[in-house]
Amino acid sequence: MEKQLLELEKKYWKAMEDHDFKTVENLTRFPCIVAGRTGVRTMHAAEFQQMFESGAGRQLKVLDISGAQSQVINEDTAIIAYRIGFEYITGENRSSFRCVCASTWVKENDNWVCALHTETDLNEQPAGA
Repeated sequence: MEKQLLELEKKYWKAMEDHDFKTVENLTRFPCIVAGRTGVRTMHAAEFQQMFESGAGRQLKVLDISGAQSQVINEDTAIIAYRIGFEYITGENRSSFRCVCASTWVKENDNWVCALHTETDLNEQPAGA
């Protein structure tokens, strides 16, 4: 199941890279909960699309996904957490980030959809620090 969850996450991130809202929408259970550096929000599809489209002109590029850990709660609920490296490109400017993400996936109508996604900036300390 971990492989399937990881593939769903990669599909989600690929859709984010490609500005493919239809795929993102199909992979999201609305209303969804999103938690990150700006706080916690419950979002309906229209709000999510507005947030999604506000990133126009800024290109997201996923650099790597690693260290995935998952757990099946029951046949219709599973969670996954992993590290991700990505960068935003705006014109000539590039900003790289590393964070940890966690998602809760639920099965509805035989399809897995993400009901909760969190992102936390990763402050990796050098060994021995």
